[in-house]
Amino acid sequence: MAIFSVENLVKTYGEKVLFDHISFSIAEKQRIGLIGVNGTGKSTLLRVLAGLEEAESGDKFHANQFSIEYLPQEPELNDQLTVLEQIYYGDSLIMRTLRGYERSLQELEQDPENQAKQSALFVIQQKMDELNAWEASTTAKTILSKLGIRDFSKAVHNLSGGQKKRVAIAKALIQPADLLLLDEPTNHLDNETIEWLEGYLSGYKGSLMVVTHDRYFLNRMTNRIFELDKGKLYSYDGNYELFLEKKAEREEIAVQSEKKRQNTLRRELAWLRRGAKARTTKQKARIQRVEELQEKKADLSKDQLEFAIGSTRLGKKVIELQGVKKSFGSKTLINHLDYLIVPGERLGIIGPNGSGKSTLLNMLAGRISPDEGNIVIGETVKIGYYTQDALEMNEELRVIDYIKEAAEIVYTVDGQLITAEQMLERFLFPRSMQWTYIRKLSGGERRRLYLLRVLMGEPNVLFLDEPTNDLDIQTLSILEDYLDHFPGVVLTVSHDRYFLDRVVDHLLAFESQGEVGRFQGNYSEYMDQKQMEEQLKEQTKKTVPSTRNEKKEKRTKLSYKDQQEWETIEDVIADLEEKKTKLEGEIVSAGSDFTKIQELMKNQEEVNEKLDQAMERWTELSMMVEEIESGK
Repeated sequence: MAIFSVENLVKTYGEKVLFDHISFSIAEKQRIGLIGVNGTGKSTLLRVLAGLEEAESGDKFHANQFSIEYLPQEPELNDQLTVLEQIYYGDSLIMRTLRGYERSLQELEQDPENQAKQSALFVIQQKMDELNAWEASTTAKTILSKLGIRDFSKAVHNLSGGQKKRVAIAKALIQPADLLLLDEPTNHLDNETIEWLEGYLSGYKGSLMVVTHDRYFLNRMTNRIFELDKGKLYSYDGNYELFLEKKAEREEIAVQSEKKRQNTLRRELAWLRRGAKARTTKQKARIQRVEELQEKKADLSKDQLEFAIGSTRLGKKVIELQGVKKSFGSKTLINHLDYLIVPGERLGIIGPNGSGKSTLLNMLAGRISPDEGNIVIGETVKIGYYTQDALEMNEELRVIDYIKEAAEIVYTVDGQLITAEQMLERFLFPRSMQWTYIRKLSGGERRRLYLLRVLMGEPNVLFLDEPTNDLDIQTLSILEDYLDHFPGVVLTVSHDRYFLDRVVDHLLAFESQGEVGRFQGNYSEYMDQKQMEEQLKEQTKKTVPSTRNEKKEKRTKLSYKDQQEWETIEDVIADLEEKKTKLEGEIVSAGSDFTKIQELMKNQEEVNEKLDQAMERWTELSMMVEEIESGK
């Protein structure tokens, strides 16, 4: 059943047509992956669906009580709020209640005998019960913790860009919605967090549409694929793997249809040129048919990036790290690392956010110095450094000028000369776009342009720091093919599991306290080994309890003390439950007698604690009794 429908949506950006009368529907609990080359309008479509941007024409249909939650690529948070307040920003009632509860607790800690504050806290607690704010707060803190945010009272303006993205993800996940729109949710997340996010979204109750470059994430999370291509939208049932198969079939059918059209057109033109004798009406019909066939010409051109650029010759000596150590404040990121990078190396660098991966690349590139140790660079090394932030990109430059700053011409591996204009065309920047200012490009188009600039320098050692962020899947596929044939050295920091599996053959894994482990193999092989190690640890832990269980099996009866306790514990539990109910009634009846309320609430806490202990003890005793009876 469709819960959201779009009909004949039209959207343009200057002369570029993003949506050319596209129509589609979204069903309940559907998981849709939205893909397409950077600049085709994926993010724009999400904003239009979220009601944050208008289309020139078209209609959207959904129920009156329909809620949409949207996570943008670059979230804009309120810097004046704390982390937890940001989660409920927009739900002012819950936010004010939580804020009042936290403030009252702080004030009572300073003045515990203040009856007015005690009264206010009791009223707020009742309000939190009504709003179910206790559960909401716990859920928010749990999700934030899973995303690596543990200081809930920290001001948003003190967070890093990656931390802000995580807070925005938590907000999007917590708010109940019929349709959840996620734009590149895996950017700035480490591998462990991405896997947690996959698990969480698998149980999400609403429908989902996601834009992502993470192909493993896309394959596991989706059951339908939307592809935006030259203003048209194509829909495929199934995940990303099935999409690849069906797209290949669609393109093959299109090729066959085009061949058939051209053959028919050729025959019709030949017939007309012979001047075959026929009735006038038939002649007119033939001419009209030829015109229609000419107009039906299919667009079979494929946007394609070509990475045929050569590289400078690389000698035998590349880079050597000798006892390298680096710390920031009291935190040691890298602790006496020795490593030799050799020609042809394909090295992946992995680890949690903030562990020091980018710091290592910056030291190798000479941008920062180690605290201890040496980094020796070979004389023939020419580094091309693709950074996360592309700091050197001047937005006031035109596209063509930005590339010509690196080189006006380059040579392919077979010696062919290519101009900067030609390279830009190969990177999907047509001549009409090359005089555009960089500030007018989409985020993905800027990253593609930046990648071209790095390669125009013809490096023989490539440093790639999170290269998959903001690049579309097609560009990534071609980049991976290029790296297959690249004769130099590749070092990449990445959280993209597919990219790591495709590109690298061994890893440096950042671990705790600045230690860096080494692994021969790709990321999936590394994770398989880690899983085996965890399973071995669990089996080792179970060895000791199993010995204890053998001793327990010899038990033939309860001890005298246990037997007495077993015979009376159910009565104890019943008495405590009765006291608990009675206290709840007395608290309600106390009215505005705050001194009495405080005393009753204290008694209630004591009863609850005793009841929990009694229930735990009853569980232990009942298991012992079952064990004895099963042995008879």
